[in-house]
Amino acid sequence: MTDSTGNGPRGGSGQDGAGGGPDRGDAGARQPARRRVTLTGISSRAWEHPADRGALVALRELRGFDEILRKFFGLFNERYFRMKYLGSSIRANGWQYSRVHALYLEAAAALDAGEPADLPELYISQTPFANAGAFGMDKPFIVVNSATVQMMDDDELRFVLGHELGHIRSGHAVYHTLLVWLLELMRGLNWIPLGALALRGIVAALMEWYRKAELSSDRAGLLAGQDPAAALRVHMKFAGGGDLSDIDTAAFLAQANEYDRANGDLRDSLVKLMLLEASTHPMPVARAAELRRWVETGEYRRVLSGDYPLREDDADASVSEEVKAAAKSYQDAFARSQDPLAGLLRRFGDGANVAGEWAKAGADKLRAWVSGDARRGEDPGGDDR
Repeated sequence: MTDSTGNGPRGGSGQDGAGGGPDRGDAGARQPARRRVTLTGISSRAWEHPADRGALVALRELRGFDEILRKFFGLFNERYFRMKYLGSSIRANGWQYSRVHALYLEAAAALDAGEPADLPELYISQTPFANAGAFGMDKPFIVVNSATVQMMDDDELRFVLGHELGHIRSGHAVYHTLLVWLLELMRGLNWIPLGALALRGIVAALMEWYRKAELSSDRAGLLAGQDPAAALRVHMKFAGGGDLSDIDTAAFLAQANEYDRANGDLRDSLVKLMLLEASTHPMPVARAAELRRWVETGEYRRVLSGDYPLREDDADASVSEEVKAAAKSYQDAFARSQDPLAGLLRRFGDGANVAGEWAKAGADKLRAWVSGDARRGEDPGGDDR
């Protein structure tokens, strides 16, 4: 275990910030450096949500697929966005936006994302709305809106930068591009009912995958900053603005629980589905709750302790095992959900199981009766009259 600015053994037991972040102070001022674990050789599989990881491992098995997308996208779209931000934004480095650049290097060092000279370029865009994004595939780069820089303190901004690095390291841009193309294709096929319906199902599945990709990158951001309290504050600020002086963390998390319950009304469950159908991002309260759950299950501390998959072993990842893990994650989420629709489906499933067991028992008795019990004059129900 070493400081995140040096090289050292895999994992460690350094301060992970689980007890809360430092005093926030001035969001524009450089705060004292905190000791972070360097996650040497860490694979993106360590932070990818099971549903995201299963899809990525399967898609990576399609040799050449991502390379084709990279080359095609890089010919036009990537050059367009690169020239746009090169001409309209400020590239952060050691002498421009030096505070942001220093935090970027710290986040990258914690994730062992490479030498400073090899990292994706970082741009600051003059935009009044807080946001950030990762662009490109052949030569990816990160853009952070100026409102985000002004709104976030050091620990919070480190989480944001780590989140975007997580997108790049996982290769999400490749498959997000596929999603964009399919969306455009679906609009063009709206006049063909069956074609549009089939494509709509594919797009819905990709949307669901991308929402899980956002949860993956939240985990990457937490591993980069190693301060759960700061990660929670980021979601609170994106939900309600930069001033948290009159915001209560417990109330925010209770709001997340209320969102999950949907007020116990099946109609609210359906509204939630409608809101999420065309959304690439989960709701901020849901993201905060999911990240908190990842910490509370012990997965976050396990990774910090050095128990994580390595990049050098990525080629050996089992598609079948990852698909099983994805299925289990959905099963677990369904089982713990307080949503009324999920509860109804669980009760329906329990009823179906009971009916299935009853039918199986009846069939067994019938088979036994047909095979010989009838010759003794017994009733298949097994009861004397």
